[in-house]
Amino acid sequence: MPDLLLEVEMKARGFSCVCGVDEAGRGPLAGDVYAAAVVIDFPKSDENWWREIDDSKKLTQAKRERLFDVICEKARAWAVARATPREIDEINIRNASFLAMKRAVERLGERGVMPDYALIDGNGMSGLEIPFSCIVKGDSKSFSIAAASILAKVSRDRAMRKLHELHPEYGFASHKGYPTKAHYEAIKAYGTLDVHRKSFRLEDGCCEEA
Repeated sequence: MPDLLLEVEMKARGFSCVCGVDEAGRGPLAGDVYAAAVVIDFPKSDENWWREIDDSKKLTQAKRERLFDVICEKARAWAVARATPREIDEINIRNASFLAMKRAVERLGERGVMPDYALIDGNGMSGLEIPFSCIVKGDSKSFSIAAASILAKVSRDRAMRKLHELHPEYGFASHKGYPTKAHYEAIKAYGTLDVHRKSFRLEDGCCEEA
C-alpha cells in the first residue's frame, strides 16, 4: 500500500508543498491523455479515508469513483489536465504525457497552491519548473501519487463515456479507447475519428506508434 514516507522525506529536506503527479491514457488508440496533481496534508489520526487510497489499477471502478470525490474533498489542492490527440500526434505520447502532467502542476498554482516539489510516477519527466523525483511504480509507493492516479483515471474514463454517447458504434464506454478487438473492428467498419491518435498504427492487431 502507498504511504507518506516520500512526502515526509521531501519535507524533511525543506520543501513545504509536495505534490504527487500521475497520468492515465498512454496506451489507448483514442482520446486525450490525462494527468492529475494532488497535494495532501497529513491526515488526522482519527481519519481512515486515506487507508483506501491505492494505485488506481488495483481498484474497482466503483471504488475509484467514490474515492475521486473523497480526494477532491480532503486534499489540500488538486488539479486535472490533459493533452489532446492532436498534441499526441505532434509531439508523441511520451512528451504529451509530460505536457499533461506539467499542466496539472501549473493548474495547482492557478488555484493558489503552488508546490515546490513534485513526486512523479514513472521514469521520466521534462519541462517542469520545480524540482521533482521520478518514482517507478510510484502509484504503489506514494500516497499523493496514488491519489493523483485515481483522479487522472476517473477523469479520463468519464470523458470516454461522454464520447461513447456521441459515437456509440465505437464502444468507448467499454474499452475506453484501448486497443481491443472490438475497437479495431469498429475502426475497420467506420473509419477513424478526430479523437483517434493518427500517429498510432490503427490497423487490426497493432497498437504501437508509427
